[in-house]
Amino acid sequence: MKCYRYIILCILLAIASLQSEVSAQSYKTKQVALPVEIYKGDTIPVVHLREVYIYNRPKFKNRRQERYYWRTVRDVKKTLPIAREVRGIIIETYEYLLTLPDEKAREAHLAAVEKGMMAQYTPQMKKLTFSQGKMLIKLIDRECEQTGYELIQVFMGNFKAGFYQAFAALFGANLKKGYYPDGEDAEIEEIIFWVEQGVL
Repeated sequence: MKCYRYIILCILLAIASLQSEVSAQSYKTKQVALPVEIYKGDTIPVVHLREVYIYNRPKFKNRRQERYYWRTVRDVKKTLPIAREVRGIIIETYEYLLTLPDEKAREAHLAAVEKGMMAQYTPQMKKLTFSQGKMLIKLIDRECEQTGYELIQVFMGNFKAGFYQAFAALFGANLKKGYYPDGEDAEIEEIIFWVEQGVL
């Protein structure tokens, strides 16, 4: 009888030790090598953290100023993606034009690009408000580092640039208007920063 008790006790101890090994294995953590620095003989792990920006909500003098600010935020959110798409199209078109053999092929490609852009963006442009259109002109200058007038002049010639400038002037816009992030457009630049950070 003692022999059976001894065998049962050994089996229970074996099972208990197996369970403790399994549970110990399941709680093992993954080890990650961190860069370290030695400072006065002490080893200190170095962890790089992302920058954290603190957003102070702007203070407004009156309701009119507050409405203007939030309208500008809305306009930036709506037109910034379009300006970035335009930048991508311009870069892609320019790189492709460099591969074409002669002027005739370049002109044919530019005509095709213009037609495609008109078909793609005309419905979007019709939905923009007047202030959003003016914002788009500024943001295209910001993204492409050239005014809308200069871009049209380079890709489509002086005549079309003059035509589009005259057309814009009928509605009070100016394709030659630049973007000044440190001057008159500082507020727009700040709004763009906060939009990119996901705060606004």
